[in-house]
Amino acid sequence: MTEPITMSSVSLDDLCINTIRALTMDAVQRANSGHPGAPMALAPAAYVLWTRHLRHNPSDPLWPGRDRFVLSCGHASMLLYSLLHLTGYDLSLDDIKRFRQLDSKTPGHPERGRTPGVETTTGPLGQGIGNATGMAMAAAHLAETFNRPGHVVLDHRVYFIASDGDLMEGLSHEAASLAGHLKLGGLIGLYDDNHITIDGDTDLTLSDDPVGRFESYGWHTLRVDDGNDLDALDRAIEAAKADPRPSMIVVRTHIAYGSPNKQDTAAAHGAALGAEEVELTKRNLDWPDGEDFHVPEEALAHWRECGERGARAQAEWDARFEAYARAHPDDAKELRRRLDGELPPGWQGALPTFGAAESLATRKASGQVLNALCGAVPELIGGSADLTGSVMTKLDAAGAFGADNYSGRNIYFGVREHAMAAVMNGMALHGGVRPYGGTFLIFADYLRPALRLSALMGLPVIYVFSHDSIGLGEDGPTHQPIGTLAALRAIPNAVVIRPADANDVVEAWRVALERRDGPTAIVLTRQGVPVFDRVGLGQASGVARGGYVLAEASGGRGGERPVIILIASGSEVSLAMAAREILERDGVSTRVVNMASMELFAAQSQTYRDEVLPPSVRKRLAVEAAHPMPWYRWVGDEGDILGIDQFGASAPSKDLFVRFGFTAERVAERAKALLEA
Repeated sequence: MTEPITMSSVSLDDLCINTIRALTMDAVQRANSGHPGAPMALAPAAYVLWTRHLRHNPSDPLWPGRDRFVLSCGHASMLLYSLLHLTGYDLSLDDIKRFRQLDSKTPGHPERGRTPGVETTTGPLGQGIGNATGMAMAAAHLAETFNRPGHVVLDHRVYFIASDGDLMEGLSHEAASLAGHLKLGGLIGLYDDNHITIDGDTDLTLSDDPVGRFESYGWHTLRVDDGNDLDALDRAIEAAKADPRPSMIVVRTHIAYGSPNKQDTAAAHGAALGAEEVELTKRNLDWPDGEDFHVPEEALAHWRECGERGARAQAEWDARFEAYARAHPDDAKELRRRLDGELPPGWQGALPTFGAAESLATRKASGQVLNALCGAVPELIGGSADLTGSVMTKLDAAGAFGADNYSGRNIYFGVREHAMAAVMNGMALHGGVRPYGGTFLIFADYLRPALRLSALMGLPVIYVFSHDSIGLGEDGPTHQPIGTLAALRAIPNAVVIRPADANDVVEAWRVALERRDGPTAIVLTRQGVPVFDRVGLGQASGVARGGYVLAEASGGRGGERPVIILIASGSEVSLAMAAREILERDGVSTRVVNMASMELFAAQSQTYRDEVLPPSVRKRLAVEAAHPMPWYRWVGDEGDILGIDQFGASAPSKDLFVRFGFTAERVAERAKALLEA
């Protein structure tokens, strides 16, 4: 049991800190749902950070010169909501009272875009550390690209708070290793070392040394043995700000601090304390009884001084930027454009056009498109998870991003798919850059949680996935994605584009760059596919509408309309075209639809969809070397699907396509069988 705090011992600092604790208890108790323990433990550290160090302006949450704050342990959301309300963001006490209620501005875990001042959506543990790393990378890149001698306009920091659970997740190790290697001195973390997880004491699962671990990553590490020692916290943050390395401050805290019966117990992690325990805790903290959501006037006044300091900081920054703009007008204009997220004028003129060719892997076409865009879209920055030469993501005319060259645009993420995606989210959240990252399609499984958050937050991140089917060949079933396309297509607000040839790839990149409200996954082949001679065929610009008629029926048994439609994506489109030749030769009037993106096609008008897939043509055969599940929507009750619902095998790609029935002859046979059914 903790010792009660007497009135005489309650300083203004304590009053401000206990306001967070009381608001947290009341909000969670009213909702009968939430996580009170971490906010109560972290209140002193957050108070010191937000009132003494964090450069922010509650009246302008999107001020470009602000420091960024990431609450990686998103379950501690009431800590962030309390901070936002108390410092003067557009989050009222009534919003706090509606914690975890439908359509409130205070959802269970912080959501970017719903609550002013929330920089990123967190909750799945570890993601915030990856996001913070990406924000720091974007900040370093823009600072080195745009700052000039005597005119430093980009000098902000990125702070994050993480929990035991965050540091257990593998993503945190990936991101921390990368951040240390890159020497991201603007990145400062506070680790809530409260020794408690849902299952109980961390002794059950954890015996490593976080200080030693982060030191091995190249971080500057510090310890604060008492999470209520404000001066020690202040000194630690000052030391972190002065060090050129990323810093991790390990803060020993007590979950549900002040609770007589639940402090330092797992019971305080993820459930309301209970009315009786809330009353006892308030009494223990010398907090007024009988008034929920009480905010002392003197505490609020002190918290609101953050707004005054923030307004002064922004005014000073604005003056610096104006001086910068006078001295370097072109740079200032370009920086504003990038921060606004606008593409440069005339960028589309850099897009190449491919002539008909027998064979070109779409991954190779993508690499050519990306390099054509390098100069036209200078905010493009990215790389791969140690597969740069395979997924063709290198910008040949740009240097490597690293501790000695933050202006470089080729990022070598290492074998860290999950961190790559979380970092890209952070870069997109920071703004001023357009991040892309590549790996084999099968390894989308390693990064899917971060891609899902790209979609949830509406971030314009570009994923480049190559080796998209059994067509990758000899690497075998461990590397051959079967269900991966279906899984990606199931993510709301994610757009998956599987181009059929090089000119489709051009249009896929056009779509991805123009899209500002969600991620785009461009899915590419390892093996060569024909580049269509588009004379008499549908144009690749149809990719923007998801599905389009590539080849029309020529007549035959169906007269002027098709009797069957072959629908395919990616490398199987050329297979469908070859099957169409067989069918047409045999008098079967056949249309081929290139379904490059189901999501884009579904977003078109019913009129357009009916033009491409006429309801009167009920015989439809979908062809894709992947799991058939997503295709049932498009083939209808009288259609059929040639897909794969088993794992692949190790063999040359041509042998695998024969083994699994992906030949022109087999497609034609399935089409005829469907017509006879």
